[in-house]
Amino acid sequence: MLSAVAKQIRRWRKPPTLGERGEKVAAKFLRKLGYTIVARSARDKAGELDIVAVDGRTIVFVEVKTRTSDIAGHPLEAVDEDKQQRLTRLALRYLKRYDLLEYRWRFDIIAITWPESQRRPQIEHILNAFEPV
Repeated sequence: MLSAVAKQIRRWRKPPTLGERGEKVAAKFLRKLGYTIVARSARDKAGELDIVAVDGRTIVFVEVKTRTSDIAGHPLEAVDEDKQQRLTRLALRYLKRYDLLEYRWRFDIIAITWPESQRRPQIEHILNAFEPV
C-alpha cells in the first residue's frame, strides 16, 4: 500500500527543470574532481548562488549555465558583466554571513550543453572564470 502512495506522490511532483538537472550534474562533476559541495541553490534576498564548493583551501562560487543547444549563444555568454556584479555581491554577502572573508575565493563557471536527444551532456568547466567585480 505504501508503494502505491509513493507512486501517486511521484506523479504530482514536477519533473526537474533543465537548470536543476544541470546543477545536479555539475555538482556530481565537481565531486569527482575532489571538490566538497557546501551548498546548492544558496538563496538570500539578493539572489541565488548555484553552487558553493571548496577546492583545497579555496572557496569556489560556481555559476552553472545549462542550454539544450548553442543556437541562442554559448552558455558562457549568459554570464555578462551585470551577472558578474550580482554574483560578486552575493558571494561577499555569503562570505560575511559565515565569517569567511579571510579565505581565498574565486568564481568558476560550468557551461553545460545538453541536447534533448542525448543522455549525457557536454560539460565545460572554466576555472577562475572572472575576477570579482
